[in-house]
Amino acid sequence: MSGYRLKLSGRSDMNRERRLLLILTKNPEAGHVKTRLAHTIGDDKALEIYEILRHHTAFVAEQVEADRMVFYSRFIPVSDLFITNNFTARMQEGDDLGERMLHAIKCGFGCGYHHVVLIGTDCYELKPTILEDAFSALDGSETVLGPATDGGFYLIGMNRAIPELFLDRQWSTPDVLQKSIAILQQLDTAYELLSELSDIDTFDDLKKSTLWTNKL
Repeated sequence: MSGYRLKLSGRSDMNRERRLLLILTKNPEAGHVKTRLAHTIGDDKALEIYEILRHHTAFVAEQVEADRMVFYSRFIPVSDLFITNNFTARMQEGDDLGERMLHAIKCGFGCGYHHVVLIGTDCYELKPTILEDAFSALDGSETVLGPATDGGFYLIGMNRAIPELFLDRQWSTPDVLQKSIAILQQLDTAYELLSELSDIDTFDDLKKSTLWTNKL
């Protein structure tokens, strides 16, 4: 039995060396997060919702067999739920979402990881199995996308940086996912799609989510 445990431990160490989970988060400050949601429920309540989403993201991330790196939007705080031994903290860089995602992904590959998966902190439906599926998909495909119900994606993963997916694009539009798929097809790049999940960006999103019934 002890030999079997040693074998599992070795496999886990190998996977962690190859796998990196990236998380983009905004610094949790009223008036700077969930601004579309805040139009309906106010800045303070929107911040409360965002903190619930961030805690959920951290909990899910900690269940995954991978190293974890979190990128803050404005500054690296002294104290925060991601400031633990389970996460490495860095700063986001770039003028728009695409540039910030590409910067984080390049950082991951620059650190020597083989499989890099990036998520945000907006998806209350995210589960550890989804993240494990994303990493597993990268064993057979160059990229993986998690479709969001609003036409975007809640997750993107890859085995190499693909700048065309991130630069000179419009974000927060209903065709982000389809245009991403078109780019991959033009580049003849193999991809896999995960289950469709919902982000929480607006009051309608919130009312449709299990967060509305379970936590509020």
